[in-house]
Amino acid sequence: QLQLVESGGGLVPPGGSLRLSCAASGRTFSSYTMAWFRQAPGKEREFVAHISWSGNRPYYTDSVKGRFTISKDNAKNTVYLQMNSLKPEDTAVYYCAASDSGSGYNTKRAYAYWGQGSLVTVSS
Repeated sequence: QLQLVESGGGLVPPGGSLRLSCAASGRTFSSYTMAWFRQAPGKEREFVAHISWSGNRPYYTDSVKGRFTISKDNAKNTVYLQMNSLKPEDTAVYYCAASDSGSGYNTKRAYAYWGQGSLVTVSS
């Protein structure tokens, strides 16, 4: 079993920055593809970004490209999401997730392990 715990959420004004962290424990973290999803009030959980087990080949949904950066530190068993130029529409609960499915990394069903979520609110 892999446990994931997010941290770093909070309230930030439009245009501001925030960094989310997701600490993993319980299994070999380095073998998993890691991702961030988010769920806004009243909406479905949606894919934000994923990164391969080696920490290479990040991939982003179009709405965050150029603003968000996903990174992975296997030595610290942690994945990060640096969020810059935040917009009110980025407001959501952000979840990290881990997958060893081998494919479909843009979809929720590829991920067997999920954190509890961290709330990000972008508002003035």
